[in-house]
Amino acid sequence: MIVRASGLTKAFPVQRTWWEIARAPLGARRSEVVHDVSFDVAEGEIFGLLGQNGAGKTTLFKMLATLIVADEGTATIGGLDVETQAPEVRRLLAPVLANERSLYWRLSARENLRLYAALQGMHGAAAHREVERVLAITGLVDTGVKMVGAFSSGMRQRLLIARALIASPRVLLLDEPTRSLDPISARDFRRFLRETIVGEQGCTVLLATHDAEEVWDLCDRVGVLERGRLLAVDATTTLRHRAGNDRYRLWVRRDEVPRVAARAAGLGSPLVPRGPTAEAGWDEFECGIAGEVEGAARLLAALTADGHALARFERVAPSLADLIERVLRPTNAGAPHA
Repeated sequence: MIVRASGLTKAFPVQRTWWEIARAPLGARRSEVVHDVSFDVAEGEIFGLLGQNGAGKTTLFKMLATLIVADEGTATIGGLDVETQAPEVRRLLAPVLANERSLYWRLSARENLRLYAALQGMHGAAAHREVERVLAITGLVDTGVKMVGAFSSGMRQRLLIARALIASPRVLLLDEPTRSLDPISARDFRRFLRETIVGEQGCTVLLATHDAEEVWDLCDRVGVLERGRLLAVDATTTLRHRAGNDRYRLWVRRDEVPRVAARAAGLGSPLVPRGPTAEAGWDEFECGIAGEVEGAARLLAALTADGHALARFERVAPSLADLIERVLRPTNAGAPHA
């Protein structure tokens, strides 16, 4: 395992008013942001940390990146301890954190990268080759003399990753990398991560996000973080199923609803109405289907054999709220949401 975290815990002082300090000078309190978090990440894996804003994802990443020190627990990157061997860890790992503002907007992409290469001790022809290499990897070769301040959000995100790749890291920490991207740019960026950064460059990626779709689309395994505690760690496909991956959405012709509903209920998949669709004469329903894909195939074959017309029959991607609810309350798993 290239990344190992064991019992990581971090608390910060709670901010107090002057009146509270005057009344109780020694009454400082601390709020625990990360509590006893443990997980491993294999080399070449895309590991997702999924959690709502404030769940502790960024704090956890900062501990792994040697930016803050854990109160308790240990972590290693490539076998190196993040606290006692921090300089060596920084040669293996590169963070790209949320709200990153360290790019120089009045410089071009090349100038930003040359400056960072110099800070890494690279100069002359070696620095030039490395800058051109990471520009090619991230698709920014043709940016020319365009200032970074004129870049789109997606281009700036690629430049941040290009800068991180300057040092040829084995591990990339990406904190909500698509938060400011439009859906098309986000999809392209996810493809770029999987195909280029992981597939071609061989990097291990730890991805923190609150976007469940991003995790389902990109990650090999995922950990669910809620209020600083790691609720579950498992393969993405396993957690999808746990979160209600057996839920399907279908469009039924309105005059056939009673017969379709009776047939589906007879097969153990009662329909839950969602209301009229955007198309006149059709209603939308959800249902839970046991047996995953095979169960869905049986229901669809039965409805088709009965002569019922379905305009849509599609799997419902579970949301972060679905996943957290099912992890906390596993007895509810499989019940469709109204």
